[in-house]
Amino acid sequence: MNQTPTPIANGNRIRVAVICASRHQDIVHRARDALLAEFERSGVPTARVDLFDVPGAFEIPLFARKLARSRRYDAVVACALVVNGGIYRHEFVSTAVIDGLMRVQLDTEVPVLSAVLTPRDFHEHEEHVAFFREHFVKKGTEVARACLQTIALHRGLEGQATA
Repeated sequence: MNQTPTPIANGNRIRVAVICASRHQDIVHRARDALLAEFERSGVPTARVDLFDVPGAFEIPLFARKLARSRRYDAVVACALVVNGGIYRHEFVSTAVIDGLMRVQLDTEVPVLSAVLTPRDFHEHEEHVAFFREHFVKKGTEVARACLQTIALHRGLEGQATA
């Protein structure tokens, strides 16, 4: 599924915030880097994307809310890997993060997209790490495409409201 991205009109007018959890950064940043590459292919310069790292996935929703409320961004993207075996049960953290991100976008009307992955079983051995490194590249590309499509849809609605 190697789609060639459709260039975005006025890519220099798009501004996106990307928040990454620092935990499992070697994996999570693969999604961020793939997102940036997809934006470039689509005509959105990386200078139009602000990158932020937070300690873990649990810290993402509040930071996303502050960024969305700033009205500086057309969209906010969250990237994290939430795994079993930490201090909190992974179901608790993943539910809190995803519910929080949904609340942010509904409360602020700024699209919030998620590349927060919550595998049921993750082990720190090289086979799993290698799999998720590659999987996060795919997810980064997918979330970039979804982000740009969502921004275009929202701008289309705004244009209809003023027409």
